[in-house]
Amino acid sequence: MTKVNPTPLQSRAAGVLLHPTSLPGPYGIGDLGPAARAWVDALVRAKQQWWQMLPLSPTGYADSPYQCLSTFAGNPNLISPDELVKDGLLRRRDVAGRSFDARRVDFGAVIPFKTGLLAKAWNHFKRGATRRLKREFERFCAEEKSWLKDFALFMALKDAHGGASWFEWKPELMERKPAAMARARESLKHAIRQHEFRQFLFFRQWRALKAYANARGVKLIGDIPIFVSGDSADVWSRPAEFLLDQQRRPKVVAGVPPDYFSKTGQLWGNPHYDWKAMKRTGYRWWIARVRATLRMVDVVRVDHFRGFEAAWQVPGGDATAQRGRWVKGPGAELFDKLRATLGPLPIIAEDLGVITPAVDALRTRYNFPGMRILQFAFGGAVEHRFLPHNYERNTIAYTGTHDNDTTRGWFATASRKERTLVRRYVGHHCDGRNVSWDLMHLAWSSVAKLSIAPLQDVLNLDTEARMNFPGQSSGWWRWRFTASQLSGAVLDRLGDMTEVYGRAAKTAERT
Repeated sequence: MTKVNPTPLQSRAAGVLLHPTSLPGPYGIGDLGPAARAWVDALVRAKQQWWQMLPLSPTGYADSPYQCLSTFAGNPNLISPDELVKDGLLRRRDVAGRSFDARRVDFGAVIPFKTGLLAKAWNHFKRGATRRLKREFERFCAEEKSWLKDFALFMALKDAHGGASWFEWKPELMERKPAAMARARESLKHAIRQHEFRQFLFFRQWRALKAYANARGVKLIGDIPIFVSGDSADVWSRPAEFLLDQQRRPKVVAGVPPDYFSKTGQLWGNPHYDWKAMKRTGYRWWIARVRATLRMVDVVRVDHFRGFEAAWQVPGGDATAQRGRWVKGPGAELFDKLRATLGPLPIIAEDLGVITPAVDALRTRYNFPGMRILQFAFGGAVEHRFLPHNYERNTIAYTGTHDNDTTRGWFATASRKERTLVRRYVGHHCDGRNVSWDLMHLAWSSVAKLSIAPLQDVLNLDTEARMNFPGQSSGWWRWRFTASQLSGAVLDRLGDMTEVYGRAAKTAERT
């Protein structure tokens, strides 16, 4: 039995939420190269022990990391050109001469640029890579073949169809007829190898970055979305484990019901799992998915944890999430199987939204820490469980997440009643110039075992730095910071607050 090596969240600690795409650098998007290591060094200076990020898989629809083309693959757009130059796979002139926006990711410009660089790297690899690098590549392909072969073929077919969803391919390819698969593997063998090579580069760079961070006392929190994109290698290669119709379209799709924040609910559109079919396989796909993620990070946040107890199913084709119904999930049966196979599970349960006693019982059964968002304590449908004086220790306290406005932006649009409540709670007259740090002080001083703030709040940025807006399908996931924004004064201020509240590594040991 293969066991994961969990990093339990035991002592008081603090961290920062930042997706790698938001890192600075000259190539239009953050990557896994020098700027990522500089970011780790910044966390060390600020006495932060945790770096949290969003899913790292290749993005599809609207560039969202929650609508990925595979749950196992890495995002090739995060591959560092500078590291490829060091490896001799690119020349310095290959990466020069382009200018990108330093504060926003222009995916329309970045993706073809990165794809072109990776094609050059592949050609250089074929012509002149060292024997050692070639052996590493072949070993990677052999070790990851359980998902890599299907993913590389899926991507090669997708490229051959101009990026069209697999629902639009010829029936024999949609249905993975053996003869059609054999022909595709032969005719697209060069494209398939390129996609395998890109994954090799991503995971090679990622493992080096993780080793760099861990060696300096910084641990990584990853993210597993409960659902996967319908247009993904996962659904295409395992249709029997999803609720699809005869045309392999989703019978029902995922979302959440209407609430205070949305009169029509949120319609995500992901297909639902056929949990009975997955049970018959011993939840093999889920075990492989969690194992693969925990090889990349130290702890994983499981998005929409309540969906494992019961999930909102909306008829396929509906325009809103209003006509859905709650349908029971696998509950403890799945997590018992995961724990029996992988050992203790270092999981953070995203328990936001409508949380029933049954959902809370599922979380506490495994001692998974839940999440508390400070903005929710004061804004909109005020929930008292988000007020710090109501926290329990087994909690992760956040000022906000990738789905919230920045704290400064949120406060600027809050009602007078909401602002008054914030001021009464913090005990002084806070305004837009200090509210981000006021909420950070509340999180850091609470009993929660871990406190995290998005970097936007550390930098006290307004709405233009917002990462995502749930329910709006385009124009998001683009924010980046510049190296000049992250001053030594800001890092030292964060480090001082972290030490004062017993969340720095040495002080945490004494609390």
